[in-house]
Amino acid sequence: MKRVVVTGIGAVTPVGNDVPSFWEAILSGKNGIAPITAFDATQYNWQLAAEVKDFDAAAVLDKITARKTDPFVQFALAATQEAMNDSGIAGTLEPEELGVYYGSGIGGFQTLCSQHISMLEGGQRKVAPQFISKMIYNIAAGNIAIRFNAKGANMAVSTACATGTTAIGEAYRAIAMGAQTAIICGGTEAAITPLALVGFGNAMALNSATDPNMASLPFDARRGGFVMGEGAGTLILEEYEHAVARGAKIYAEVCGYGATCDAHHVTAPDPEAAQVARAVQMACCNAKDVHASEIYVNAHGTGTALNDKTETTALKKAFGEDAKKLHISSTKSMTGHMLGAAGAVEAIAAVLALQNDIIPPTINLLEADPELDLDYTPNTPVKTPVSLAISTSLGFGGHNACVAFKKVNA
Repeated sequence: MKRVVVTGIGAVTPVGNDVPSFWEAILSGKNGIAPITAFDATQYNWQLAAEVKDFDAAAVLDKITARKTDPFVQFALAATQEAMNDSGIAGTLEPEELGVYYGSGIGGFQTLCSQHISMLEGGQRKVAPQFISKMIYNIAAGNIAIRFNAKGANMAVSTACATGTTAIGEAYRAIAMGAQTAIICGGTEAAITPLALVGFGNAMALNSATDPNMASLPFDARRGGFVMGEGAGTLILEEYEHAVARGAKIYAEVCGYGATCDAHHVTAPDPEAAQVARAVQMACCNAKDVHASEIYVNAHGTGTALNDKTETTALKKAFGEDAKKLHISSTKSMTGHMLGAAGAVEAIAAVLALQNDIIPPTINLLEADPELDLDYTPNTPVKTPVSLAISTSLGFGGHNACVAFKKVNA
């Protein structure tokens, strides 16, 4: 098995449109949740979201690409451009050695909704020729490959809210097995529309609070659902020897991945949490000598009653008594739930926590839940040695995924 490292990262998020601003924001506890601006949400029961702000697609990409792509593709291309620039990998390998494993939970939902309205109002002639190529969820991966001349394996991953983590994990496996030298991987989402808002809301998944500081409350006794977010996260994974040979900057080594399924319910996690725990144990199987006090867990942490309790149970099953020594936080308290992009952006947060030996906080965690008795890093970042960072994701359909990162030793 080959070693796999992270050599580039890029992000577009509700708290910053590049990695430095994102990282600074989550360490300072910036809340990216606010009243929805994309449409008039005052008629609905759910009026808050974590929108990407001040994103100019034409400036980041070009006018033609911006016109012919859905925002979920635009976010993916912008995050990937940052990650590719950061990695410096372009030109160091053959196009066939560079793959793309990139996904979305929903795909071009803004395009789907707007084109449906166009057809209803104006008939078939009002449907754009680019409708399908803007909407299908694999088109982010396709556009990334075209833009960066990546002619290796191209996989459009979709495991609902676990998508970003699954894409990273499967990319790690492919490189470790020698199938690719490097892979552009991650997830993207841009689904803040009236239909998606009401759909998630009627499914009893969203918090209906009108105060942004009362809306996304992971691990808090007052939690009442998640807040929709959007954006994209991209990581460049690379075979270790290739990265070293070209003198690449290395953020971390990917040291494990676990993927399981609850096979329990279409939306609710299994409260027994056995399969979430197994995914965590699989991801951590190569780091058994790391003390629990030096482990950071970027939790899925959606702020729903079932998720936070299930994750706490899973960590207790995976780590036993050592679970109380873990450093845990949910950056969704600031970014909202970025759906298919969540796992990728949260993996970036985990990598940066590892690199900088600092735990991002869970903001607005003010009221303890007696059933949730682990260390969720309330409100203030914690400076502490981090030897292992893991990121967990749970998705509708029972999808569970976990990736683990460690510092690189030659």
